[in-house]
Amino acid sequence: MSEAMDNEDLKLVAAKLAITEALTRYCRGIDRCDIDALKSAFWPDAVANYGQADQNAWEWGEATLKALRTMERTQHAITNILIDVAKSGDRATGETYCRAYHEVKTDDGVVELMVGGRYLDRFEKRGREWRVARRDYVMDFNQNGPSTSQWTTGIYAGLKRVGLRAPEDPLYRQS
Repeated sequence: MSEAMDNEDLKLVAAKLAITEALTRYCRGIDRCDIDALKSAFWPDAVANYGQADQNAWEWGEATLKALRTMERTQHAITNILIDVAKSGDRATGETYCRAYHEVKTDDGVVELMVGGRYLDRFEKRGREWRVARRDYVMDFNQNGPSTSQWTTGIYAGLKRVGLRAPEDPLYRQS
């Protein structure tokens, strides 16, 4: 038999859910090239380090979206989200696994790039909102090769609703 959740348990669950939503807004922002969604995952003074150096997360996001807009498509998927909320209730750390697919046109044809890694994040709650205050990315693997995608032929030819960048993506037409 389980005992009822107390107020502290509910606060912990709420914090973990809010942090997970911030991580998900990050993926939406990256894949739709939606700068507002991307920035909503990070505090304005957040630091991001994807392997080269510390930089302001919002500035990193603007530069990254500029590069991603040159790609055909991307998809970032997060899994294995482990969050440790501090006893103070306004700070947390997290390790989140991520896989990112990128499809890029090159002179030699379309290339698929897959990278797998982890976000090592520090989160802060300011007011009633949780966002990333610091992110360090760890790359665990990558795969690269000619694209095998089928868009207008084969088994997927009938799937006419495909992911696009903002504001053309079907997400932005939901009512």
